[in-house]
Amino acid sequence: MSLKLFIGNKAYSSWSLRPWLLMRALDIPFSEEVVPLYVAGSRERMLREAPTGKVPVLRDGDFSVWDSLAIVEYLAEAFPEKNIWPRDRLKRARARSLCAEMHSGFQALRQACPTNFRRARRAAPLPLDEAAQADLARIQTIFAQAEGEFLFGGLCAADAFFAPVATRLDVYALELALAARAYCDRVLALPAFRQWREDAQTESWVIEKWDDL
Repeated sequence: MSLKLFIGNKAYSSWSLRPWLLMRALDIPFSEEVVPLYVAGSRERMLREAPTGKVPVLRDGDFSVWDSLAIVEYLAEAFPEKNIWPRDRLKRARARSLCAEMHSGFQALRQACPTNFRRARRAAPLPLDEAAQADLARIQTIFAQAEGEFLFGGLCAADAFFAPVATRLDVYALELALAARAYCDRVLALPAFRQWREDAQTESWVIEKWDDL
């Protein structure tokens, strides 16, 4: 098996981080290709890999899988010995539910706190409107229910899906309960996450509309 993961800029692409972090943290070997977002030729490059023209895309030989959820399921079948999903059936279903919730939800918080892995931490909390505050409350509830060091004990796909949110909560200095703060700190301390953030700092591409916020 020869896996290659196509990702967007590490400074901005939260969707790309999810499978990248999971594969790095679980020692699944792969190569990567960064395809800069919103640069001439980037969409055309990705259209050669997937019909959506979007990142992330996982290529296994001549076969491509796109969308972070589909990539995670493909990896779970290819590497059943890895802790991609919890072993317990009910916990596995809940982990999938949380990933789906993250995949399609929390729009208010996403808009209020755009992802930028190069952004320095604010000195004071970012004010949030009512909808974003509701998203934050739901996320804190999820984090407070962690069953050990991570959401289901050992790191799994659910933690990878919530890693970009942990970044948002940190850099926008949002006020968190102790349990949620502790969970975020554990995610941000992962060697794989620190490597992603270090790589983001070295990128030369700048998308002004996201850096000037």
